[in-house]
Amino acid sequence: MSNPPPHTLNNSRPAPSADGGIRILLVEDEKKLARSIERQLQRAGFQVELAFDGESALLKAVGQAFHLIILDVNLPHKSGFDVLRELRSQFYETPVIILTARDATPDKIFGLAEGADDYVTKPFDSGELVARIQAILRRSGISRASVIEAADLKMDVVKRTVTRGGKDIPLTHTEFALLEFLLRNRNTILTRRRIAEQVWGYTFDTGTNIVDVYISYLRDAIDDGFEKKLILTVRGQGIILKDD
Repeated sequence: MSNPPPHTLNNSRPAPSADGGIRILLVEDEKKLARSIERQLQRAGFQVELAFDGESALLKAVGQAFHLIILDVNLPHKSGFDVLRELRSQFYETPVIILTARDATPDKIFGLAEGADDYVTKPFDSGELVARIQAILRRSGISRASVIEAADLKMDVVKRTVTRGGKDIPLTHTEFALLEFLLRNRNTILTRRRIAEQVWGYTFDTGTNIVDVYISYLRDAIDDGFEKKLILTVRGQGIILKDD
């Protein structure tokens, strides 16, 4: 019996989870940059898995399924172009966005010819990257759930509206982002550090009370006047939005 190939890639596409979760594999060898991009994508509601070299990226593709891959070119052990070539040679259809500092036209042409669905150069705007991801997912027939619900609270992330018990609740941009994060992680205790990193994008400073201030704003907006309180503080642990 012949030996199996070194990489048998998982080409199945996971369905979005109940809360519309989209799984992205981010391949970037600069760890500080990778963590920064990870936070940006998580704030946009995506679930992110990291790989820091080309070989690890292929290994993760063996046992997992992703809706999209973001792939650097200059990687240790195996270049991004080599990873892409191996993926496509095994009929791996998951969309791939090349994200690299190599901005020469021949590199762009080569990457697209090898099977990339898009080519984004560094430095880049995080809003544009998210928009490109969403466009590719739409073309692939994949979409995130636009409406998230908990009890009688309903958020439409496309229309940017929030209602509770049928009552419109106006929120600021930051309040909306915070509530979306709580909703996408409902029934999970979230530390103040994690909330600060995901909503504000910086490491939590124990000397600031910004998280508690905005949690207070949200409570005033969505819990006041309702018997069931959705946003709760778990002493010594963090914040939870409960709908059970």
